[in-house]
Amino acid sequence: MGGLEQRFPVPYKNLSVEIKGNKTDLVVCRYDDHFLVMATQIGTMGTILHARKEQGFTVQPTFNVSVIFGKRDEPMLLAITRQLIEHISSSGSSMPLVLSLGLKDHSMDTLKGIVSAVIENRLW
Repeated sequence: MGGLEQRFPVPYKNLSVEIKGNKTDLVVCRYDDHFLVMATQIGTMGTILHARKEQGFTVQPTFNVSVIFGKRDEPMLLAITRQLIEHISSSGSSMPLVLSLGLKDHSMDTLKGIVSAVIENRLW
């Protein structure tokens, strides 16, 4: 299940997993200034989201999550993006995340499967 980390042109992992009976292709990339995660069950990029940790003086970190383009009426897509940026931040990185989700199924189980697969194959 684990993807092999490649180094050129940027560090990345590329793998396929089955989530709720759907073949899901994942690519996790680490650029100099952000992380890119692509997950697709439909062969296209789907909805593109951006998430970053806000710089502030509060003890609790805050995060900004937004849809760059695609489905804006899917709160679960925002939730999965927030979950991943929180994981990145808690791992010590302050780099933002660009997340591409092209999914047949937006159920909670599918989204949990994607989060698990990405965290298992993370590059942060």
